[in-house]
Amino acid sequence: MNVSLSTPASAPRIAVYSGTFDPLTLGHEDVTRRAAQLFDEVIVAVAMAHHKKTRFSLRERLDMASEAASRMPGRVRVLPFDGLMMDFCRQQGACAVVRGVRNLTDFDYEAQMAAMNRKLNPAVETVFLLPQAELQCISSTLVREISYLGGDVSQMVSGPVAQRLKPQPLQA
Repeated sequence: MNVSLSTPASAPRIAVYSGTFDPLTLGHEDVTRRAAQLFDEVIVAVAMAHHKKTRFSLRERLDMASEAASRMPGRVRVLPFDGLMMDFCRQQGACAVVRGVRNLTDFDYEAQMAAMNRKLNPAVETVFLLPQAELQCISSTLVREISYLGGDVSQMVSGPVAQRLKPQPLQA
């Protein structure tokens, strides 16, 4: 089956960029910005992530993503989602899923997910985007760990996210 990113003339080309974004990194922001140049609208879909222990609540992750989206050119919306990504794409009228790929390990996993998503919804294409080279080493997991150990994450996340990552003083 030949699937294209074209949509009816009146329909906007909508892409979904999903993740837990715990926290949102400069790499995530870069991929979102690049996607916004390719599509009429990008939906940053923040996963409820029942299967993961997240550092930030869903509300905090939505707030971080919304703050970043407000600084981006193009139409970028932030929404929560739960369940299958292909169901969410269908509900939102999306023609594509955007995935950021930093390395071969990411690509191997993401290629498997793209193949499975194609089985679930062949009308939605997966588009892989590379973040800028200097951002490719950044992962949310490493940012959380570096921050937890007192390291400087200011070159890995935006200022507002870095503020949220600062350890809170213990209350007496």
